[in-house]
Amino acid sequence: MDQTLLNRAIEYEKEHEKSISPEERPLFHLSPRSGWLNDPNGFSFYKGQYHLFYQYNPYNTVWGPMHWGHAVSHDLLHWEYLPCVMAPDQDYDKGGVFSGSAVTLDDGRQLLMYTGVTDDIIKTNNQANQVQCVATGDGLTYTKYEGNPVISYTDIPEGSDPSDFRDPKIWRREDGSFRAICANRPADGSGQILLYESPDGFNWKFSKIFLSNESRYGLMWECPDFFTLDGKGVLLMSPMDMLPEGFEFHNGNGNICFLGKYDYDAETFEPEGVQAIDSGIDFYASQTMLSPDGRRIMIGWMQNPDGSSYRVVPRPWYGQMTVPRELSIKDGRLIQQPIRELEALRKNEVIYRDVLVDNECRLEGVKGRTVDMTVRIRPADPEHPYHKFILRFAMNGDYYTQLTFRYKENVLKLDRKFSGSRRAVINQRRCLVRKRSQELKLRVILDRFSVEVFINDGDQVMTALLYTEMSADNMMFFSDGAAVIDVDKYDLMD
Repeated sequence: MDQTLLNRAIEYEKEHEKSISPEERPLFHLSPRSGWLNDPNGFSFYKGQYHLFYQYNPYNTVWGPMHWGHAVSHDLLHWEYLPCVMAPDQDYDKGGVFSGSAVTLDDGRQLLMYTGVTDDIIKTNNQANQVQCVATGDGLTYTKYEGNPVISYTDIPEGSDPSDFRDPKIWRREDGSFRAICANRPADGSGQILLYESPDGFNWKFSKIFLSNESRYGLMWECPDFFTLDGKGVLLMSPMDMLPEGFEFHNGNGNICFLGKYDYDAETFEPEGVQAIDSGIDFYASQTMLSPDGRRIMIGWMQNPDGSSYRVVPRPWYGQMTVPRELSIKDGRLIQQPIRELEALRKNEVIYRDVLVDNECRLEGVKGRTVDMTVRIRPADPEHPYHKFILRFAMNGDYYTQLTFRYKENVLKLDRKFSGSRRAVINQRRCLVRKRSQELKLRVILDRFSVEVFINDGDQVMTALLYTEMSADNMMFFSDGAAVIDVDKYDLMD
């Protein structure tokens, strides 16, 4: 197999990462070794380490020829870059090595399953066909299977679009056989999830349509992931071209979770409820894995695809992942919490209790850009509650980002329009806080270029990138009407 393109990428990333200092990167969110990063791929635990591959253009900070970058970690926070593992160097993937996933084979090898974009063009829509391929390796180097593609674009239901057939998520059943779901666009232009089966991970056949969108939630569904958790089947995906439904879903490229009944023997899934995974601005293409201690952990691309062409200042890298999140189910909802390993980075504890906020308030020691802070907010007088409460952060005399909670409406808004953005990118999102209570609990995770807000112990989450210079590290509380707050604030440091 011709290794020229792969070797070129490996040499390029090795040389160009030298120009990126640690201070230019997030502290504990994964960014690309060089160039561009988007979807997380092959998220897995293999040979005693967490592995995360990612969609990757090593040569430029814009989307381009898709490779697979590679990093490993012992704690999901400190990442070591390994060489690029795949380049678009075969006829079946010359158009790009697109998203996929990973499992371990009986012989100890790791199997990567991914979408290849072929070099043949469909004349009806001038789009390239998409096929599913595999590669095997030892955690460092990988070889594409000589029998690729293992699932052709002909192995889809009649009338479905072969140019929208991608993102395989593979898993193993108790009997050792393999299953994979793929995203596809059916004849109605909406989305569907297809199920495939294999005895060995190399020989595949179509099983059934696992779930059809029927134009309910956006159109094409991307990056599906299926697993069981706390007795429920869980199907995650990222729909394109969504329409909003109140505050639950937003316009454009979104992210949703179905919870429902999964019949293991019949391999059928019946959704019972649906929710947004993240109600903020920048979250897409999530993928999960099962940790050695049994936790289901999710990571996502911290980016709104519609805003991915925007640059505030030139940087030698573009794109980062979210903080990994532990998943659980409570009261029929998917719950997300930052991985517990994050607590090992906590330093410089600052605690405040029963602080009265009536107008503007600043607290000594409450500032920073790598921060883990929990704020509990409640009315000083429950009979006469405050009207709105504001938390500003990444703040100086010119810039800030803020969270605004309107008590009566029970709506939380994340707003970064004063964060340094100079273009009309999406700068605000709102969510209706699902749990109606006198106390609102916000856990705010800051890491230089981003904020992730976990609402009421992870019942809802809002994520956004920040465009603000690092010197903007102040925080301020404001209440229109008297509120009382508790604050637990930690600096996050190596």
